[in-house]
Amino acid sequence: MMLRVLISIALLDCLPALCVAWDGSDFEGGTSVEIERGNLVRVGNDVEIYDSNTGEYHDVTLDGITRYGSTVELEVYDHTAGESRTLEMED
Repeated sequence: MMLRVLISIALLDCLPALCVAWDGSDFEGGTSVEIERGNLVRVGNDVEIYDSNTGEYHDVTLDGITRYGSTVELEVYDHTAGESRTLEMED
């Protein structure tokens, strides 16, 4: 019974991140970015972001995730642009 409760809590904790888009900005470029729903944001995973500056979707690999108060900083490698980027996402 206790195992079911723990599994349910873990699933509910992950559910909001899978259901909504996540807004933020490129730390250096200042452009708005969005991670669409359905992307599992975990180190080592590939996710798709929308870059408002280029108006295109970019495939990125998550290299690091750090929380600073109400901001989450994502270190990513952007395969589309061929460069590393730092994204600051709203918590």
